[in-house]
Amino acid sequence: MNKIKQMLDNEVINRNNNFELSYDKADPLLIATRYRDETISLICALFAYGNAKLIVKFLDSLDFSLLDSSDEVIKKSLSKHYYRFQNSDDVVAIFIALKRLKKIDSIENLFYNGYKDNHDILDGLWSFISALKEVYPYESRGYKFLIGSVPKKVNSAGTYKRYLMYLRWMVRSDELDLGLWSKIDKKDLLMPLDTHTFKVSQKLGLLERKTYDMKATLELTDRLKSFDSLDPIKYDFALYRLGQEKVI
Repeated sequence: MNKIKQMLDNEVINRNNNFELSYDKADPLLIATRYRDETISLICALFAYGNAKLIVKFLDSLDFSLLDSSDEVIKKSLSKHYYRFQNSDDVVAIFIALKRLKKIDSIENLFYNGYKDNHDILDGLWSFISALKEVYPYESRGYKFLIGSVPKKVNSAGTYKRYLMYLRWMVRSDELDLGLWSKIDKKDLLMPLDTHTFKVSQKLGLLERKTYDMKATLELTDRLKSFDSLDPIKYDFALYRLGQEKVI
């Protein structure tokens, strides 16, 4: 396992640069980096599923200044925008919901309200999702897929990969991650497990669980804490690229 740690440490160092974010090596963080705004970054993260180049293409088509516009202008401007499981009504809904949320409190504070008592990232996430649903109670299959829901049982929940990736962007600070937040400790972050990191982690012996779920996220996070207890999720981007590029 020491060889695996050394290999991953080298990957983290080698990939910690802006050359990893380009249209040739597409990643939604490319668009989030352009704006360096917590709300725009969340939109980038929530739509981060599917083909990376198509994600970036869709995000490039969005006018984020609409987050300061009226509901009517948002509806008109986004009437022809859609992405995979989200139709135009779903895209409109997330813009209106986040616009309204900005007037109430920051996304960081909404996460922190749930996180602060036990330093539990998932408690922070449930707090935020609840606030997002309350501020704009719109419902559809596409919108539910986009923003998620609070699970009845955490252990049987999905990975919540897009939110956990967003938290990595916001909390960590290096050449890739934005470090826009200060209230959440990076040691408490959880692994944003996607299909690439899931398979690579299994091949490297970092993950024994066969099911792609929150238990796998927690298991992998605990293993990475044995590599770096203060910053376990620094390995996320490296593991993701190793899988995406089929290096492993």
